[in-house]
Amino acid sequence: MTHPHIEDSTTEKANSACCTTPARSSQVGPMTGGQTYRISTMDCAGEESEIRRALEPISGIRGLRFQLSQRTLKIDAEDDALSAALVAIKAAGFEPQLLSPAPSKTEGHASDDGHDHEVVQGTMPKLVAALVLAIAAEGIGYFAPEALGWKVAGFAVAAIAIWLAGFDVYQKGFLALRRGRLNISALMTVAVTGAFFIGQWPEAAMVMALYAIAEAIEARAVDRARNAIQGLLAMAPEQASVRQPDGSWMTFTVADIAVGATLRVKPGERVPMDGVVSSGQTSINQAPVTGESIPVDKTTGDQVFAGTINESGTFEFEVTALASNSTLARIIHAVEEAQATRAPTQGFVDRFASIYTPAIFVIAIAVALSGPWLLGWTWMQAIYKALVLLVIACPCALVISTPVTIVSGLAAAARRGILIKGGIYLEEARKLKAIALDKTGTITEGKPRLIEWVAVDATISKDRVEQIAAVLAGHSDHPVSRAIASALKPNAGSVSNFTALAGRGVQAELDGAVYVLGNHRLIEERGQCSPELEATLKHHEEAGRTVTLLADSQNVIALFAVADTIKDSSREAITSLKALGITPVMLTGDNQATASSVANEAGIDQARGNLLPEDKLSAIKELQKQYGLTAMTGDGINDAPALAQADVGVAMGAAGTDTAMEAADVVVMNDDLRRIAETVKLSRSTHAILWQNITLALGIKAVFLVLAVFGNASMWMAVFADMGASLLVVVNGLRLLGKVPKA
Repeated sequence: MTHPHIEDSTTEKANSACCTTPARSSQVGPMTGGQTYRISTMDCAGEESEIRRALEPISGIRGLRFQLSQRTLKIDAEDDALSAALVAIKAAGFEPQLLSPAPSKTEGHASDDGHDHEVVQGTMPKLVAALVLAIAAEGIGYFAPEALGWKVAGFAVAAIAIWLAGFDVYQKGFLALRRGRLNISALMTVAVTGAFFIGQWPEAAMVMALYAIAEAIEARAVDRARNAIQGLLAMAPEQASVRQPDGSWMTFTVADIAVGATLRVKPGERVPMDGVVSSGQTSINQAPVTGESIPVDKTTGDQVFAGTINESGTFEFEVTALASNSTLARIIHAVEEAQATRAPTQGFVDRFASIYTPAIFVIAIAVALSGPWLLGWTWMQAIYKALVLLVIACPCALVISTPVTIVSGLAAAARRGILIKGGIYLEEARKLKAIALDKTGTITEGKPRLIEWVAVDATISKDRVEQIAAVLAGHSDHPVSRAIASALKPNAGSVSNFTALAGRGVQAELDGAVYVLGNHRLIEERGQCSPELEATLKHHEEAGRTVTLLADSQNVIALFAVADTIKDSSREAITSLKALGITPVMLTGDNQATASSVANEAGIDQARGNLLPEDKLSAIKELQKQYGLTAMTGDGINDAPALAQADVGVAMGAAGTDTAMEAADVVVMNDDLRRIAETVKLSRSTHAILWQNITLALGIKAVFLVLAVFGNASMWMAVFADMGASLLVVVNGLRLLGKVPKA
């Protein structure tokens, strides 16, 4: 269990062997403060666990961030605690090397995949040499005469092979044994050393060589899962063209470019930083950020994101965020934080492994001691079978079965523009029974649009009505007026004596006549409402539309119905959620009539209107009692209390929005509601693969354990059973990287 005073901000704690399940956290950004150290021998979950346990007794440590793919550890601690931590790490057999800060476009969170590849490439020649020597030792042991000289030669060749392949394993294994910790390295150290000294030195050499090679291959495969999201997203260019005060353009490193600078992007180039278009028009492929496959048109005033691809025209934009705080960087930080959390299944596996490994040691000792008495084996046979059992029972496949699957699932979701901020939420999504949906911006577009307009006064032509309404609406900044103005034909008309009527509408003089464009209340106050008009207004209002009326001094001329329309994807999304057995419920602050109308159009059976933020919170609690696990979907700002109360909080359309990223457990980077059903399907696929891996790991080992005790299983079979199972579960987990199941 992680010591309570250590903040759980580990980047890749998902791959560790401790068994904590952290509390819900909204932290997204990187851990601030502290020193970063490179630990070259920290390359798997076992080493991370060893270091964690070494640091647990030390008070004054505020936070730890492990990055296994980069082999780094960031320690945020008081000076005395930091010194004590370094001593403890060295005492555990590791050599921490202080790294000087070197900020990059994502503050050091970009993939270190290239470095890991070099490490593997640099190690492989040594491992291949060890394998060749192990084969030579096998040959000497099988073909060579029984002369002492040949035995000594074979013994020496095997010892060199073991030293080349297993030096790191021995170093870690002896340290673990010295501390009474029975990890994977300890198991291999005991097994290979025992085999060597009972005269099975050719087999000991071959086992160690095969084990080390399989470990290197497995490490490379696991790195693929860990680095999948960084490889996809760390794409923002490192340099950009910046406008100078004299109008010229110069190239600068993005890390040196300040907010407010004007940048230029040509067709085919990637956008280097977040910003707002200041001139030009283009279409941009935003798939790296939002998961949208169709390019999005951009013009003056539109937002652009670092790492996206400019498809067509040249444009200029004003920088709105530093490179280290771009949407792209925050996505990477969010996924890293997600990798830091532990899924429930992973916690179960780690707890099981912590009991399983010592139990295997006890069983192996029992086999060695009781075999000669109960089964008539020789002492050498009994010891050999016990050593074979140790190799087979190595929990490597079991330990690695969950983190590689969880990380692959997180990366696959991010490729679709879905940020899941922890393995716990990736697993919990499959259990959802109900989902609460905010209306505005989630089910609907979030922008009013002119749905219908009707000329009431037949004595005025429709073109003239349209001209008058467009001119009056064009002089107002009210959202409803803007929706009317943008939908009607543009015109060059001008007005005089323009007056805004607070809470009612506008009034102006056009071509010598006075007109008003206002709401129902204004027309009633003017005494211009007829029974027929009242009936028409009631019909539109019950449908959830806002009605604006155009009138002159005598009569109502026309009415304009404006509404926040349903997104094209909402109906399909609701159908998919229902098909998954999830009950959708709409929660909104709008009146009940509007809520019911929109819900009916979207296919939602339950709708609750007139809700304040605290009312939405109460509604979530009621849904949890009624249905069980409940999700809340909203904008991450007004819905923050409900998002926090829900078992899974989902923020919609959060690209570029800090608050939304921080408030929710799942962040949908665009506003496509169908992504929620995709998340549930991905959660179910992840859960299925998790248990496939656990079953494979334990099943293969159970079969070979029986063979080891009662059959003729050799150490060769043992190492193939162990590492074969490990590679199998890794490959099975990586299948999730292929695609996210579409709703």
